[in-house]
Amino acid sequence: MSQTDFLTNAAAGKNKPLAARMAPKSFDDFMGQDNIVGDGKLLRRSIEADNLGSVIFFGPPGTGKSALARIIASKTKAYFEEANAVTIGIADIRKIIDQAKARLEMTGKKTILMLDEIHHFNRSQQDALLPDVERGSITLIGITTENPFFYINAAILSRSIVFEFQQLSKEALSKIMESALNDKVNGLGNYKVEMSEEAGQHLILNANGDARRLLNALEIGVLSTKVNGKGIRIFDISVAQESMQKRAVLYDRSGDAHYDHISAFIKSMRGTDPDAAIYWMAKMLAAGEDPRFIARRIIICASEDVGMADPRALMLAAAALNAVEFVGMPEARIILAQAAVYVACAPKSNASYLAVEYALNEVKNGKVRNVPNHLKDANLDGEKLGHGQGYKYPHDYEGHYVEQEYWTDPVEFYKPTNEGFEVKIRERLHGIRKKKSKI
Repeated sequence: MSQTDFLTNAAAGKNKPLAARMAPKSFDDFMGQDNIVGDGKLLRRSIEADNLGSVIFFGPPGTGKSALARIIASKTKAYFEEANAVTIGIADIRKIIDQAKARLEMTGKKTILMLDEIHHFNRSQQDALLPDVERGSITLIGITTENPFFYINAAILSRSIVFEFQQLSKEALSKIMESALNDKVNGLGNYKVEMSEEAGQHLILNANGDARRLLNALEIGVLSTKVNGKGIRIFDISVAQESMQKRAVLYDRSGDAHYDHISAFIKSMRGTDPDAAIYWMAKMLAAGEDPRFIARRIIICASEDVGMADPRALMLAAAALNAVEFVGMPEARIILAQAAVYVACAPKSNASYLAVEYALNEVKNGKVRNVPNHLKDANLDGEKLGHGQGYKYPHDYEGHYVEQEYWTDPVEFYKPTNEGFEVKIRERLHGIRKKKSKI
């Protein structure tokens, strides 16, 4: 690991992949992320003033995190050290830090450490960085595809500014592709390529906002296409489909995508969109998600979002979990689909969910209530203390209901809606509560 001049090494990189050769070397080449590096933005100003503090860049692959770090390297007067958390350990970290301290003491030159895939560092490895990040011995640029608030120590986060990178837009990808096709120094400009609009759109769509994926497919497509009689490489839709191969399923069971997809699945069921729910479920299953995890989320949704509007939803969801465990994949997908569709199409009510939330808030913050004597357990010596005296057994009365106090200073937590079966519950409770108000 040594200081690298990223501007003068272009000639030595002819054998690098197209994505590496086309990596932006200035803000003029950098596409996307205008929300954090647009003109006048904090990060842009800090970089241009060479006054960058420790930062964490996180976001999907191929969105410019490492590229921006190397732009910083080209602009800063500080010594720039690059490392990957997968390949170095604590001994390597301490060596880098010791060298940074000596450099600062002898020359006054700061050190910027770009640490790629920082989420692979465990807590003790991250702790080794903390004192020197805090003292300013090194300026850290941590790069990760995972949510740093899950994977990076809170102490490091508190001493850094976190910047989230978004998937690149179709417009940004289109400009990147056009630049690669025209660039005769680092790109494919020396090849005569005739690309159809359909082929270009296919690459852009299936890149899923990932510039690296786009450029890799573009390069293999151009280089593998034969030259016709006019010396032209025809890049049509068939070449585009071969180059891109199967569309990648962007889903990491241990990372953000895991939570994002299950969130989209639940919200689609809640929003009564069975088609969207089935899509997100299918994507998770295709990526190898545990079908039991999906079944458990359906159960939660059946209770939280359907509730008493259709009590059968919970029964069916619970049965689905048992069936999934009994049958297994791939047939379990059918059972999950039935349960997801039922919950998605069922009438919705979150009244039960809200009731327990209100009740918990009352327990924590409201008036403290004791159990009335007539409701207390009369077993053992309780009867001698008057426990249970005066209790009215509801089944002894007409309609299996009798007015009596079940708690002091009652508050209405459960408020049934006008959806599904809850309409009948609402009518029944309304009649009962109306009787109470007259007493």
